[in-house]
Amino acid sequence: MDEEQDRAAAVRELSAVLAALKRRSGLSYQDLGRRVFTSSSSLHRYCRGKSVPPDYALVVRIAKECGACPDDLNTLLKCWNAATGQGQDPVPAPVVAEPDVPTDPEVPTDPATPAGTRAAGRPPTRRRRSAVRVAAAVGVVLVVLATAVASTPQEQGRRAERVPVEATSWTRAPSPVPAQLFGVTMNSSSGAMPSFRVGALRLWDSETRWAQVQPRRDEFDWSTLDRLLDGAQQQGLPALFVFGGTPAWAAPEARKAAYPDGSRAAPPDDLADWDGFVRSLVRHAGDRIDAYELWVMANHEHHYNGSVETLVEMTRRASAIVRADDPSATVVCPSITELWKRQSHDYLLRFAELGGYQYCDAAGVKLYQRQVTDPPETMLAAVNDVDRTFQQAGYHLPLWNTGTTQSLPLNDPLDPDTAADFAVRFYLTGLYARNRGLERMYFYAWGNGKIPLVLQAEGRQPTRAGLFVDRLQQWLAHARIVSCGSGDQIGLPENVWQCEFVVPDEHGTPRGARIRWTDTGTADVRVGAGATRVRRLDGSARSVDSRDTVRVTERPLLIDYT
Repeated sequence: MDEEQDRAAAVRELSAVLAALKRRSGLSYQDLGRRVFTSSSSLHRYCRGKSVPPDYALVVRIAKECGACPDDLNTLLKCWNAATGQGQDPVPAPVVAEPDVPTDPEVPTDPATPAGTRAAGRPPTRRRRSAVRVAAAVGVVLVVLATAVASTPQEQGRRAERVPVEATSWTRAPSPVPAQLFGVTMNSSSGAMPSFRVGALRLWDSETRWAQVQPRRDEFDWSTLDRLLDGAQQQGLPALFVFGGTPAWAAPEARKAAYPDGSRAAPPDDLADWDGFVRSLVRHAGDRIDAYELWVMANHEHHYNGSVETLVEMTRRASAIVRADDPSATVVCPSITELWKRQSHDYLLRFAELGGYQYCDAAGVKLYQRQVTDPPETMLAAVNDVDRTFQQAGYHLPLWNTGTTQSLPLNDPLDPDTAADFAVRFYLTGLYARNRGLERMYFYAWGNGKIPLVLQAEGRQPTRAGLFVDRLQQWLAHARIVSCGSGDQIGLPENVWQCEFVVPDEHGTPRGARIRWTDTGTADVRVGAGATRVRRLDGSARSVDSRDTVRVTERPLLIDYT
């Protein structure tokens, strides 16, 4: 009980400091929310002690926008640590009662939803009562629309054990959803392309490793690479080439990599051989290659076991060559994997300290669930950790998610329904992480039919997962994203996620749209004012109005608004 009281006191102190800073700044909740990429209703709850910011980086952004001094930041860190139990044994969070209506005029409500609404015949638990009160108090603002559309949960529905997910809600000016976000890694050497919609290609495990392209010092075999690049050009798809797999002739005494071609998991003995390959590749490919990932899984000994110093030097040299011969190409720094481990972040920091990231336009990271069966949203924990590490390192590069773990094929296949849901949510999680600078998501992999989640095996029709990914891209082809949020941060049940968009109708008139889904289980949620239609990934749709409730599941759905 003492720990609960201490945490409750820390929540109160944290909220008091935040509220004082907000008042001192003279900013409205809406203005401050736009500056720190979160909703005004979330800020309102933080300043009233009704909830706690999910990560300290958000606390810092709020404080700095309000002109906080170092003493303020120290106080906030102490309070946030105490309020969240950081460094302590887990204890139940303090239960804070919510009023039936908000007192701040900047937080709208849906007048059609009476406070305390619940499903008839179902006794209200403390969690359900609290969730309903939160929902009645909080509205979600779509900043580009003339009217606010409130979201009010009605009941939690079927619930399974949830995996804790760290996610920060955010709102910003509308920005396009780039087609290139929807990338796939090519596990094929034939030149065949996906028959469903994708936005970008990455070449790895496609017989394009260095050892395969340059089997001998003075011999190059461009045939496979040319087939793939020609196929990409015909489809109008940008191609990312990945370096890795040093030829045996360039490092004869080095440890072998995990491939049957005899390639080495090491840098070449003479970096002049590296320079020669990079230069020959860039000049041969010309503008058919749009980006270069300068090494695959740099911190995994099966792929690279040289020193960080050597990798930084290889990065410097390769970047200079690429930029001299193809200035329009994007240089992606060597990718870092196993991002839940402290050692991986130490490696990233060391690479940064040695100046490696100054030579790149983007940073390669490997984002994937720790277990294949974990919800895709759990990747956000790694995104947040990477963001903190880059802040510590002093770099702010765009992030490109360039793949998964080499042990992926060892996992059992997902059932078709789960696979289809996870495939779509893989890309939605990437959209959710836009506030952390995530720009590309390369799904691993196209063409491979022996992995747990298959989009399309080469020579076969797309799976349900592939077709659903295609449908998601149709939904968002001309969309601009406005915000993403989850749970009580945006007045929804704790298992519900949402991203909001502005999309043109058939006449080109902008209108609102929301994609909603759950990470686990289901939830019945009001569609909100202005809703006109609910669309599903199987192509079905039905008309709705603001009084309707829709069951949100682990399969995302789209709600259209006027």
